[in-house]
Amino acid sequence: MCGITGTPGTGKSMVGDELARRGHTVVHLIDTVHPYIIGDDEERDTQIIDVDRWAEEFVPVDGFVEGHFAHRLSCDRIVVLRCRPDELKARLTKRKYRTKKIRENVEAEALDVCLIETVEMHPASHILELDTTGHDPSHSVDRIEQFVKGEIPALFGTIDWSGFVEAGL
Repeated sequence: MCGITGTPGTGKSMVGDELARRGHTVVHLIDTVHPYIIGDDEERDTQIIDVDRWAEEFVPVDGFVEGHFAHRLSCDRIVVLRCRPDELKARLTKRKYRTKKIRENVEAEALDVCLIETVEMHPASHILELDTTGHDPSHSVDRIEQFVKGEIPALFGTIDWSGFVEAGL
C-alpha cells in the first residue's frame, strides 16, 4: 500500500483521481473517516477525528490511500506532496477557506509539518517528497508510479519553504 499525504491543497485528491483513471485502486481517506468523527473544532473550522482508532482499524488495500493523514498508516511507500506556500494560499483561497484556516495550512506547509510527521513514522527508504507547484497531477503520478516500481529512489528534505516563514507568509 502506498500512502499519499500532504497539507490540504497540495493536490492529493487530484493525484488520487489521476491514479484511479490510470487503473490503480485508490482509497480517498475522506470516504473512510465518518465513523471516527468525534466532534467539531469550530475555532479551527475542522472536524475532530479519532485518527489513532481510524489508523488501527483501517483495512490495507492493494493500491493507494490518499489523505491528509495517510502517513499515519502502515505503508510500504509514502509520498508527501508539497506546494510552495504562496501557491497553496491561492489554491485554498479559491476553495473559499477562511483566512485563519488558510494561514494555519500555509504555515504548516512552510514548516514541513506533514513531512516531519512522515519521517518520524516511516523509514527514509520509503519516503518520496514531491513538489506539485506549477505541475498538473499527471506529472506527479508519473513520478509516483516510478517510485512504487522502484525506478526512482526515495528522496526527501530538498524542499525548503522557510523563507516564506521569515517573509511573514
